[in-house]
Amino acid sequence: MTETVTMKHRAGAGRILPASPGVNCGATRPAAWRRSLPLLWLLPFVVVFGLFQLAPIFWVLINSFQADGDWSLANFNEILDSPFYRQSFGNSIDLALWSSLLGLLIALMGTAALRQVPGKVQDAVVAFTTMASNFSGVPLAFAFIVLLGMNGAVTLLLRDAGLIEGFNLYSRGGLIILYTYFQIPLAILLLYPAFDGIQKDWREAAALLGARPWQYWLRVVLPVLTPALLGTFIILLANALGAYASTFALMTSNYNLVTIQISALVAGDIFLEPQLAAALSLLLMLLLFVVTAVNQWIITRSRYE
Repeated sequence: MTETVTMKHRAGAGRILPASPGVNCGATRPAAWRRSLPLLWLLPFVVVFGLFQLAPIFWVLINSFQADGDWSLANFNEILDSPFYRQSFGNSIDLALWSSLLGLLIALMGTAALRQVPGKVQDAVVAFTTMASNFSGVPLAFAFIVLLGMNGAVTLLLRDAGLIEGFNLYSRGGLIILYTYFQIPLAILLLYPAFDGIQKDWREAAALLGARPWQYWLRVVLPVLTPALLGTFIILLANALGAYASTFALMTSNYNLVTIQISALVAGDIFLEPQLAAALSLLLMLLLFVVTAVNQWIITRSRYE
């Protein structure tokens, strides 16, 4: 009797019992509007991104090919035929390359040294670096004028000590120093996480194999940091190419840069040529695109190798 009851119980275990009245079988599945609710949170971001990112790009793209109300390449021909505009690109690339290289080198040494100090010191320096990376524009130019201007405090001290002769902040060398200064904090913030991939026992292993410190850095550390260094260099390059406020506050229009010429063409007091400014902006964006594409190609090859 017991075996019969047990077998009946097992046979009924596989049956699908009808749902009780009032029980909603689909209660565990959210409604369609609930599933799409997270997408609504993205709507403000999409609107802002479209207004401040996509719309200006489309405006630049369309107006760069407009001349006298017609589609034309006249703006690009004027830029390429003008030694003045070609010089602006040359000066911008020159400042961007030197400041990016110097800033990257100084930041690499500073980050490597920062990794050797206690954690509390690291946190304090990183916090200060974050604040310093936002110190740019007109306040930065004013600080450099006060410190390193013709009658700046540091300039007068170094001149009295005979350490500098003929230094001029309002020149190519002064601009490179200014650009390098605001590149260093950004480079440190970008390189700091990359050092997490370097194990502490690698140095000991390299020393046991007879490697000297410079060989350890050249053959072990730098290959690991290469993708981060390349990516940081590209970001620094873009940051320098797009710099405007600090340079204009320091030099006004006395130094020929692409960003200063774009500003003069859209907000100047004499000539207003927004379509020509759009062509300059498009060429600058294409330059950054080419540099970024080359960087991605190098990083891809380094990963496979």
